[in-house]
Amino acid sequence: MEPQGVLVEKLPELLDFPKDLVTLEASTKIQLKYLAEEMQAISKGLEKVVQELTASENDGPVSETFCSTLKEFLSFAEGEVGSLASLYSSVGRNADALALYFGEDRARCPFEQVVSTLLNLVRMFVRAHEENCKQLELEKKKAQKKAESEKLKISTPRKESEHLIQSLIKNANIQ
Repeated sequence: MEPQGVLVEKLPELLDFPKDLVTLEASTKIQLKYLAEEMQAISKGLEKVVQELTASENDGPVSETFCSTLKEFLSFAEGEVGSLASLYSSVGRNADALALYFGEDRARCPFEQVVSTLLNLVRMFVRAHEENCKQLELEKKKAQKKAESEKLKISTPRKESEHLIQSLIKNANIQ
């Protein structure tokens, strides 16, 4: 039995694995280098806000409203930046794990290349599966035509023999 037949029979859910990777194409556009740069820019921006708060606290009562608003913003922003840093760290670990999973050296095989290769694998799998399905359909049609032609071969001699018998009977009656 062909591998596809085994999959269809025993593990049909494996044929649907491309559906589990619907965001794969979008992830090929992610470049970790730019994410790192953006993460640094956000962290530096937050540091500048902290410096501005420190400087404005020394301005006295004139900056009280500003300081109050900035403190509220900072308490929210620091949490968000911490969450973002955690996500970024997780992305880095997952990228390393993905390269390792495919047996690649993380230093020589960047995340973008691993994801691109995985996307190509998925596309080739889908294309091969579609071709296998078409081939299976063609084989079914071929087998069906063969079965029909066999039926015709079997029924045709019977009709011919019946026709021959009837013509012999007619000829015998005429004589």
